[in-house]
Amino acid sequence: MAVIKHAEQRVGVFIDTQNLYHSAKNIYKTRVNFGAMLKEAVAGRELIRARAYVVTTESGEEKGFFEALTKLGIEARTKDLQVFFGGAKKADWDVGLAVDAITMAPKLDTVILATGDGDFVPLVQYLQMHSGCQVEVISFGKSASGRLKEAADDFVDMDADPKKYLINYRPMRRNSRTDNTTSQKEEDLG
Repeated sequence: MAVIKHAEQRVGVFIDTQNLYHSAKNIYKTRVNFGAMLKEAVAGRELIRARAYVVTTESGEEKGFFEALTKLGIEARTKDLQVFFGGAKKADWDVGLAVDAITMAPKLDTVILATGDGDFVPLVQYLQMHSGCQVEVISFGKSASGRLKEAADDFVDMDADPKKYLINYRPMRRNSRTDNTTSQKEEDLG
């Protein structure tokens, strides 16, 4: 089935902030450009609501980030970081994001999930079957679940143009000294 995107479609974007943050940090050693990501996800359609699911810390250092999201038109849904006896920490928004997407689906034509987390496959399937919504996913393909990519009606791979979706992105340069050392080791083994 072909994915249809037209200006009159009502769109809701649900952003798994932690998932995108860690993907950008681990793959590219930088941060996500949420403005560019949102623009690409909406694709000229009517944005009804954009929500980012974020975790607050005791230090409050994320306040500037929350303000930046608001300026982009993204509502920040916050949850405190839970610290358990023994030092374990937990901050999971999966259920909250899923409930919001299901609750808002009747007012939307398209639900867009900004995540690569395979735990959302049942949500995608539920929305497709019960709401009639087109469900799209935008994320970094290198770290996204294959099952999630397959389940979605459309998948936008932010790895296809990292410069567009990352702040201060610089492609990693290969170190010629490292390359020579690696080549020498390969020759020694061969």
